[in-house]
Amino acid sequence: MKVVVAIDSLKGSLTSMEAGNAIKEGIKRADASIEVIVKPLADGGEGTTEALVFGLGGEMILVDVQGPLEGKVAAWYGCIHSSKTAIIEMAAASGIVLIKKDKRPMDATTYGVGEMISDAMNRGCRNFIIGIGGSATNDGGLGMLQALGYDFLDERGAPVPLGAKGLGMINTISDLNVKKELKECVFHIACDVTNPLCGTNGATYIFGPQKGVTEEMKPVIDEAMAHFGRKTAAYTGQDNSQCPGAGAAGGLGFAFLSYLHGTLESGIDLVINAVKLEESVEEVDYVITGEGKLDRQTAMGKGPVGVAKLGKKHGAVTIALAGSIAPGAEMCNIEGIDAYFPILTQIVTLDEAMKPQVARENMVNTAEQIFRLISAMKQIS
Repeated sequence: MKVVVAIDSLKGSLTSMEAGNAIKEGIKRADASIEVIVKPLADGGEGTTEALVFGLGGEMILVDVQGPLEGKVAAWYGCIHSSKTAIIEMAAASGIVLIKKDKRPMDATTYGVGEMISDAMNRGCRNFIIGIGGSATNDGGLGMLQALGYDFLDERGAPVPLGAKGLGMINTISDLNVKKELKECVFHIACDVTNPLCGTNGATYIFGPQKGVTEEMKPVIDEAMAHFGRKTAAYTGQDNSQCPGAGAAGGLGFAFLSYLHGTLESGIDLVINAVKLEESVEEVDYVITGEGKLDRQTAMGKGPVGVAKLGKKHGAVTIALAGSIAPGAEMCNIEGIDAYFPILTQIVTLDEAMKPQVARENMVNTAEQIFRLISAMKQIS
């Protein structure tokens, strides 16, 4: 019997690999002869870097970069040396969690994201997986591009300032100072929103308010963003402003599309491809997946459902384990999860249930009992 385990993290309890290895231990307790392969799983958001780095044998790297406002921040990113791949979460440098009170959308910049990319290039990385959720910025990716060497100049030939306030001042664009290595790089962007760059459904109007954009600011910033879009189209010869996802992360999606030839992909699909999950799922009997809480949102395209679809494609039975099961979880059965189980074995407080050692023991024990049943049924048949 062959089993592939690909389970998302249980936030606050177990990482993806910790949960996966706990399941493996439980399966082996039931039947040591079962072949078990553990793969990391994430959806492109928080925790993706850690899941991929530790799942693929990489290294975590700490760099000091420009934060979303004034001052430096310490930002982690992952490096998989064997494949020259960098795994970056833009929120590590330019995330809204880095701004406690003073939200200034005209000033917030993605400059630190560009510094992280540059550092990874200097270490030999040429493949990039970048999650762009949780941004504090609305600068169209201007800061990131400035950090990578692009020059955006005003009518006097001076560099425009960082942040959204610089967008409307752009007169000319130059790549004379861009490192030649950037052309060798391939960018895969985890992006699960479909908003365009501008307009009432664009970056500023939809996502701006959570970053401090007021009603009075909306038309001003949106027009500046549109100006940036027009100048970019004239420079590159292609207008990506209406592409789905261009408005992600305050327009950072647009910058990746237009200047770095990036591809915007579903976060879960990107991770599944990165870890070569489908290759592992071929010719297996069971696929084990799950996350902290299974509910209706899980069925709407989150990680476990992505794994289940691969299981169905290759004829494997898919089982999900979760810390808790919420109303609407039955939709997961429709989406390909054959059966799901909570791992709690007794009534405890949430804090107790989320303790890593408790969650791990519950995961091991639940997996063991499931596979004891499976093994027993095979003997009968």
